[in-house]
Amino acid sequence: MEIGRVIDANLNRLKEGIRVIEDTLRYFHNDVLLSTSLKNLRHHIKISSHISLLSYRNVSGDVAKGSMPDELQRENLAHLVMANFKRAQESARVLEEYTKLAPHFGDTADFKKLRYELYEIEKTYFERYGTKE
Repeated sequence: MEIGRVIDANLNRLKEGIRVIEDTLRYFHNDVLLSTSLKNLRHHIKISSHISLLSYRNVSGDVAKGSMPDELQRENLAHLVMANFKRAQESARVLEEYTKLAPHFGDTADFKKLRYELYEIEKTYFERYGTKE
């Protein structure tokens, strides 16, 4: 039961983090190449039983669902993007580890590959757009 909750929460975090970065690239930077790369990544995230994960969701029982004070504000666009890269990368790592225990939820190697792709896109983003936005 708990592994399903971990998988569900991190799958949501992963897709949400990628979507924030994707929209930044699309609407702020008009970057078709990087935004399309992230869109493709997001659409290729595979969990074999995504619908069944809803049965593991327990928002009211989540003991740490509150936000930390530093999560409630962002200094600028670069910090917002960096926070979402980290959120997505950390979630990919959690999925990579937990699918080792529950391989029926997905392929560990796919999440590892996705995490490394996010590292590369992050590097490209900050080389292209810098850190002072």
